[in-house]
Amino acid sequence: MPALDLSLSSAELTRIICDTPSESGEEKLLADAIFAEISALDHLEVYRDGDTIVARTNLGRAQRVVIAGHIDTVPINRNVPTKDVEIEGQPFIWGRGTVDMKAGVAVQLKLAAELIAPRVDITWMWYDHEEVDADLNGLTRLARTRPDLFAGDFAILGEPSNGEVEGGCNGNLRAIVRTHGVRAHSARAWIGENAIHKAAPVLDRLAEYAPRDVAVEGLVYREGLNAVRIGGGVAGNVIPDLCEVEVNYRFAPSRDAVEAEAHVREVFSGFEVDVVDVAAGARPGLDAPLAQEFLAAVGAEPRPKYGWTDVARFSALGVPAVNYGPGDPHLAHHDEERVPVAQIEAVEQGLRAWLATS
Repeated sequence: MPALDLSLSSAELTRIICDTPSESGEEKLLADAIFAEISALDHLEVYRDGDTIVARTNLGRAQRVVIAGHIDTVPINRNVPTKDVEIEGQPFIWGRGTVDMKAGVAVQLKLAAELIAPRVDITWMWYDHEEVDADLNGLTRLARTRPDLFAGDFAILGEPSNGEVEGGCNGNLRAIVRTHGVRAHSARAWIGENAIHKAAPVLDRLAEYAPRDVAVEGLVYREGLNAVRIGGGVAGNVIPDLCEVEVNYRFAPSRDAVEAEAHVREVFSGFEVDVVDVAAGARPGLDAPLAQEFLAAVGAEPRPKYGWTDVARFSALGVPAVNYGPGDPHLAHHDEERVPVAQIEAVEQGLRAWLATS
């Protein structure tokens, strides 16, 4: 088990955490290391559910902030161990997880150890299985077993945001649009009906679709509707009787899941549409008093989050939430994942300044 010395710098912790492989489903080694260090801290009440670890202060403060980060990564692809690189004179840490989102977790662990008497009570959450299906997500499991742990006045998710504050998030929907035909020998194609050919209007509608830019509480969210997979065919000499086009709809948090599904069905009217996954987005919630204090403390200009993140879980519970972490989200899951050391330090300083002072 790797040793996590929480007196090290956030950058040094980032290297250790990233060099501890924890692909989704293989988080136990890292979770064990985190649990060993955090459970030794007298000022925190610690709870573990599988490979999700929750640590809470109980100081009787008037307000509570939840700060969360996932400990898993997408699969490694020759990008561990980490290495130090320099780009345009600036030091970076390169490797899987540096952006998404172990640098953010490193900052959180260091602050959890050092902020013995913060200005608000804090619930720290480090959870597993974020990069896979939602039903496996550690927060999904925790919400079933200990929903009380989500209670708070404001939440911060350490997703990469270039050290800026990204409010709320877009919703995410996946659907299968199907076309049907009749099988026949390809030498006598007129006997059958080609389901792949029938999918051409589906692709036409996608190509002609004009996505919206939607203002929600002062932030402009960009939507998108795209084909992400297409499948069909039986054999090289058979006219196919089925074609499936998987589409992904990213929708602004002004729409709920029901409205998003209705929109997709309207776009593909006349076709069989099967919605296979949908997750509502999260409104920014930046008008909450704690959110305003946080923005002022870190000196950030809020931006929208285009991707779906677990801030939506907190928003659904009535807890306003933002994304705030080091790393360029464009490099999340990229084989050249890398995070500027200066960004790690800046996020740590921002959180420390807000949480440690009144």
